[in-house]
Amino acid sequence: MVSSLQIGKLAPNFLTIGVYKNQLGKIRLSDYRGKKYVVLIFYPANFTLLSVIELIRLNDHISEFKKLSAQILAVSVDSPFSHLQFLLSTSYQNNLKELDYPLISDLTQKITNNYKLLTNDGFAFPGLYIIDKEGIIQYYTVNNLLCERNVNEIIRVLKSIQYVKENPGQISNGKWDSENDDLKSNIYKLQKYIKNS
Repeated sequence: MVSSLQIGKLAPNFLTIGVYKNQLGKIRLSDYRGKKYVVLIFYPANFTLLSVIELIRLNDHISEFKKLSAQILAVSVDSPFSHLQFLLSTSYQNNLKELDYPLISDLTQKITNNYKLLTNDGFAFPGLYIIDKEGIIQYYTVNNLLCERNVNEIIRVLKSIQYVKENPGQISNGKWDSENDDLKSNIYKLQKYIKNS
């Protein structure tokens, strides 16, 4: 039975085939539990311009995700062989050949459907789920098919989630970064912050 897609609920598990470093292999979401945060990215399909741009920009920031103990998994409804062809395509090879995270195949559309991202045309809406080390959904967004995501914002949200989980009773503000002061969860400091914002 698929869990309810809500913040604080267990993310639906899956077992499928992925392509990483031009090799096919099994990928199970639950294998990351207790080990890493998962940034689960859904993109419409291979060989679409916006998808190429997003995948490359994510890879440009891969060292930051690794420092945050986060694994990127990029999912589309393409077959594993389409993923492989996509990575080896001469049109994109210079930019995709160094991709340092797996492309996940959802040819049956089961994963995309379980995450409520399947379009009427059988593609995936550009969805993003941040899943913590316990396998719990901490954040999600869904974009228009032609709306690009901001990688810096994904990293900011990931840092904010990790800060809150590691500092019970404290909150992170909308301008949060690693250099900002934290806010205690009390009325006085909250009022002072709001007044000075």
